[in-house]
Amino acid sequence: MIELPKRARPATNADINIVPYIDVMLVLLVIFMMTTPIIEQGMEVNLPEGPATMLDYSDGPQPTVITVDGENRYYINSLLDVGIEEIGDTEPVSLSVVVNQVIARMNIYPDMVVVLKGDKSADYGTVYSLMLQLKTNGIDKVSFSSENPN
Repeated sequence: MIELPKRARPATNADINIVPYIDVMLVLLVIFMMTTPIIEQGMEVNLPEGPATMLDYSDGPQPTVITVDGENRYYINSLLDVGIEEIGDTEPVSLSVVVNQVIARMNIYPDMVVVLKGDKSADYGTVYSLMLQLKTNGIDKVSFSSENPN
């Protein structure tokens, strides 16, 4: 009987080449590092000047930020005021929507603080009606945002 020559099989390499994955991860890291400082937080409002102290929210839930712009429109946790629960949009909402969302969040996070960012050109009556509605519904933890004159 004639014996056929045996074919030599190449050695299989079962190792995973992770160099391309490392390259992709480094590119993603650079992208996030470049875009994070670009994102500003908050609606663009001219805050009143006064003595202000920085509040620390690291031990509890993030505050709910209500913004009243110069045209007396309400925004709650606008797209750039990113809160921990959700990301809102940049569309103004009515006073009743703001109050109902704050009440719903207070039911979930009883220790939550509400931060009011009112433009200094906003009507006093607009800010007062917001404060009155919050107080009427039992929301007492409201802080005002301002800029240091320094």
